[in-house]
Amino acid sequence: MGEINKNSYDVTDLTSLEKLEPVRIRPGMYIGSTGSKGLHHCIWEILDNAIDEVSNGYGDKATIILNKDKSLTVIDNGRGIPTGLHPIKKKSGVEMVYTELHTGGKFNNKNYKTSGGLHGVGAAVVNALSKWLEVEVYQNKKIHKQRFEYAYDKQLKRDMPGTPVTKLQVIGDSNATGTKVTFLPDKEIFSTIDFKFDVIDERLQELAFQNKGMKLELIDRRKEEEVKKEYLSERGLLDFIDYLNESKTPIHATPIIFEGEKEVNGISMYGEVCIQFTDSTTDYIASYVNNIPTTEAGTHETGFKTGMTRAFKDWARKLNLIKEKDKEFEGDDLREGLTAIVRIKVSNPMFEGQTKTKLGNNEAYTMMNEITFTKLGEWIEDNKEVATLIINNALDAAARREKIKKINEAEKKKIGKGTAPLAGKVAVCTMKDKSVNEFIVVEGDSAGGSAKQARDRRFQTIMPSKGKIMNTEKQKLENVLASEELKIFNTAVGTGTLDNYKEEDLKYDKIIIMSDADVDGYHIRTLWMTYIYRYMKPLITNGHLYLAQPPLYKVYKGQRLMYAYTEEELEGAKKKIGKGCFIQRYKGLGEMNPDQLWETTLNPETRTLHRVTIEDASKSEKMVSLLMGDIVEPRRNYMYKYGEF
Repeated sequence: MGEINKNSYDVTDLTSLEKLEPVRIRPGMYIGSTGSKGLHHCIWEILDNAIDEVSNGYGDKATIILNKDKSLTVIDNGRGIPTGLHPIKKKSGVEMVYTELHTGGKFNNKNYKTSGGLHGVGAAVVNALSKWLEVEVYQNKKIHKQRFEYAYDKQLKRDMPGTPVTKLQVIGDSNATGTKVTFLPDKEIFSTIDFKFDVIDERLQELAFQNKGMKLELIDRRKEEEVKKEYLSERGLLDFIDYLNESKTPIHATPIIFEGEKEVNGISMYGEVCIQFTDSTTDYIASYVNNIPTTEAGTHETGFKTGMTRAFKDWARKLNLIKEKDKEFEGDDLREGLTAIVRIKVSNPMFEGQTKTKLGNNEAYTMMNEITFTKLGEWIEDNKEVATLIINNALDAAARREKIKKINEAEKKKIGKGTAPLAGKVAVCTMKDKSVNEFIVVEGDSAGGSAKQARDRRFQTIMPSKGKIMNTEKQKLENVLASEELKIFNTAVGTGTLDNYKEEDLKYDKIIIMSDADVDGYHIRTLWMTYIYRYMKPLITNGHLYLAQPPLYKVYKGQRLMYAYTEEELEGAKKKIGKGCFIQRYKGLGEMNPDQLWETTLNPETRTLHRVTIEDASKSEKMVSLLMGDIVEPRRNYMYKYGEF
């Protein structure tokens, strides 16, 4: 026999993943992440199916229940998943939907004109990532039930995700119709299986605005006293725009709302837009496709922007607000202070990526561009006074942009490439490796002094922040650019701001905001986050922005010492150290000596950092506006409701 060829490669070398195994091997491909965001994505996959029934006219109510055992239930009163046997596969519709990828009634347009759960993988993916899942279907006056578990598969002779452990059985009679799904996420997959009430609350609020007349319900049974909240919007997007602009001052009382339908290349589409201009210095657009938030925008949003700019430029000339030789405003100038909701329904949406955050259909661009241009043109003709105000604001913004460009250029010449403005104000690290270096903004001079002593000077740069920076929410751009503190920050970080932002010029991998664990520290953190959100957003979207979490308590007795970062940890530390222990409540970072500050808040091995994400752009925008806006009442209510950003 000849020598075995070590480089041979044949069919026996191929790994075959059966049934739902691919989902467990690479969950991120299907739900985006295995953190809190991915966990909540599982709810949206099941809820999308319920909403699809309602938005296609087959029901009017959906309920989410958070159960004591950490499982979650979604109930709708739609038609119920088909329970009949498939003629070829000899399996029930329920079993196919929950055990096979790309099974569903949404691949042709007979059952659903439009659908959020399009990929046909949602239900099966949730089953694959659950410890167990139960489905009840109310149909044909019967209650059908089936249970799936991560369990032994007789055919494959190994444990498999989403294995049916019962057949679809009739367990009772009922005149109701609909589906009830309960699942327990697998803690082997997810870093947390704690569902957050406020994340679900925000999403249901948005869905109610988008589906007027639909009843939604959230029930939390995890604590002794049940919490129940109901959502219903009679005015739809008009209620939504009021909600988004709660802490802003609109410059025209009645929002602009329009809708239209169109078929492009055989794809039928319906679009609805609601717009209101406010006194804010920035714009905010919430966009959706078939009820799904498209946080990364896409062709529908681009089409809307183009159509809006065309309509207002067209009328600017008709109203003699721009003469032939005048410089026009750009789309960005026009959108200053804009709040808009753009939602479309598409029979065949093409999303970029399974998590459906960006729309790719060119047809959606064409439709939204044309509908927006036509409908806004009609509105401007009937509302020339308000339109003139909006156009004049855009022309002012364009003039300001030119002025800022000159300020920026002058600033660049002054600074050159050196770090002169940082001398004595920032303790710069010695290493030049931007992939590990950290830039830490520390509240107050005394804590800044301790942090300079405590840091690892090789890779940690410290910038002591003098109290509170300006509130950039309502400030004019030129005032923000003139702020000394923000100039120091910008120079040190190196990326530039707004349109001049360049990721390749970033000098640090992590930007860390370190403030006291009290109301003032919370406010300082929010001011910095607002500034970065407005002027250096990619620092957040590219995962560079973090919040340091200083300890709330020191628990000690003799030589034994523990730090507690939450009230729960405090209870645990008291038990571990035992009776007679002393508890010190830290009021601020300045109370810690450099050793303690290093151990608790600066040392990568022992500290706790929270990465700031824009999980839900609508929520972030509303939060920033509420916390930073002029109107006090909604801000006070919000701060009572949520103790942390």
